[in-house]
Amino acid sequence: MNDEARELGRTVDRFVAHLVGERRAAAHTVAAYRRDLAQLVAFARERRPELRLAGEVDVLLLRGWLGQLARTHAPASIARKIAAARALFRWLLRHGEVAESPASLLALPKVRRSLPTFLNVDAAAEVVETPDEASAEGLRDRALLETLYGSGLRVSELCGLDLEHVELDGGTVRVLGKGDKERLVPLGSKAVEAIHRWLERRDELTSDRTGPGDVRALFLSARGRRLGVRRVQTLVHQYGALGAGRADLHPHALRHTCATHLLEGGADLRAIQTLLGHASLSTTQRYTHVSVDHLMKVYDEAHPLARSAKRRGEGGA
Repeated sequence: MNDEARELGRTVDRFVAHLVGERRAAAHTVAAYRRDLAQLVAFARERRPELRLAGEVDVLLLRGWLGQLARTHAPASIARKIAAARALFRWLLRHGEVAESPASLLALPKVRRSLPTFLNVDAAAEVVETPDEASAEGLRDRALLETLYGSGLRVSELCGLDLEHVELDGGTVRVLGKGDKERLVPLGSKAVEAIHRWLERRDELTSDRTGPGDVRALFLSARGRRLGVRRVQTLVHQYGALGAGRADLHPHALRHTCATHLLEGGADLRAIQTLLGHASLSTTQRYTHVSVDHLMKVYDEAHPLARSAKRRGEGGA
């Protein structure tokens, strides 16, 4: 391969093309990595104008780049930029274009992960039951809220659902998740009922006034088009405020709530991982958390020392 093909900016372009074409990475991941690595290229050109090849990038240059960014970026953003650099140089190593990865010497900043937002069972019920089902749009909103909460879908997955993906008799839905990975997800009886009621009046959003509409999409806008992510986010905000006094509620919070309630109900963490479409179990653990009361109950019922202590207490009474 000639030097021109290996020039740093073009190398990044080839790597991004690899993410899209071969890795089939999620669109937001591709966009983030492209943006992060473009910043690295710009920094390298400013600090070392003579630098042309990826193999000339060293850990000092990378640390200088991250040090500059750390003045205005949060630790989570810095961690992602390090991940982008590491992914780039791993790819170059596999293709024999660099002898070593300077990014492997970078230390990740400590990122404090906040607990995800979630609702208790009563609040979740209040939110999903808030829509006025006298209208077609109200029926649609009830159906999409039941689906978000009942199946733990990502908002992008919900908006991408087609009519053919839903099997109401079997109570399942085929979901296309991150990396174009397909999975089969249970809907739950309430979601099935809500979708049934919505489908009975779905055609009201595809009238002569709005045009033929989207013939494939499960959820339609008032104009008969596929419902978009931003609109779903707005709806969840509205119903969160009306139903639970939570104007900060977002679709992902309903996903967290689904996982939390399943876990508290005794579901296996691996099963929840499959349901949510997580590649790593550690991600599932971060998205789920158990109440202290439930944890203590499980401990008291399951741990032999706890059972022994309980029996001793009963015996001494």
